[in-house]
Amino acid sequence: MFLSSREERVIVAKLNAPAASGWWQRLRYWREDRQLRRLAVTSAQWHAALGDWTVYQRYPLEQQQRIQQLALRLLLRKHLVAINDAELDDRLRLRIAGMAAVPVLELGLDWYDGWRTLILYDGPFVAEHSWEDEFGIVHQEVSERSGEAWERGPVVLSLEDVWHSGQGDGYNVVIHELAHTLDMRDASANGAPPLHAGMDAAAWKQDMQAAWDDLARRAEQGEPLPVDEYALEDPAEFFAVLSETFFEQPEPLQAAWPGVYRHLADFYRQDLLQS
Repeated sequence: MFLSSREERVIVAKLNAPAASGWWQRLRYWREDRQLRRLAVTSAQWHAALGDWTVYQRYPLEQQQRIQQLALRLLLRKHLVAINDAELDDRLRLRIAGMAAVPVLELGLDWYDGWRTLILYDGPFVAEHSWEDEFGIVHQEVSERSGEAWERGPVVLSLEDVWHSGQGDGYNVVIHELAHTLDMRDASANGAPPLHAGMDAAAWKQDMQAAWDDLARRAEQGEPLPVDEYALEDPAEFFAVLSETFFEQPEPLQAAWPGVYRHLADFYRQDLLQS
């Protein structure tokens, strides 16, 4: 069903500027428009891919159609690769692309220009990392993960975790890993993505730190948690977990940390609880 696009040079945005502009953006959209006219995706296919996703159901029809168009453009720009016996069919392509489109619905697809390839594993994949401690000793770490995103790509997802995403429990590995790519647009992943003009970086830092401290306190005392405890791994994971919770379960997030919810609504330019 889907057509492959020619390799194009990755253009990275400067802070508060679109990633592609002028003649290059017009050329890219002209090429994509020609390809999109040759794609035939039915409403039944979209329903099979996203119809059970409560986040998608929340949007009115006009925005659902925008999500669909953004998802198709993403499939033209990115390479989805299945390895380790993973099977990648059209329904899965549409589901992944639809979930990926939601965070950038009001930001624009150019915010994903920092990566080109999404690798899909069958089951969890084993990641090997090395790190140096304060004494200069290099440690090797091997762990099973549901997903991972590297600076400049690729993005890696577990097929099992993709299908477990969007089930109403706040978990979404697609949004989680792509939030990392947004975080890395300005620098390495540190929980502080490039904020839009008019957003208060000092207030962002203050409210995020307060939420971090509150989550740590709740976890230590065994209280119910508004987000997954994995958020306490580091600031990058904190932002990624907050992002998936923001879209999947905005009500408890706003109830726990209204300031954090407002920052995320301003960053993603979407107020999910607006009547």
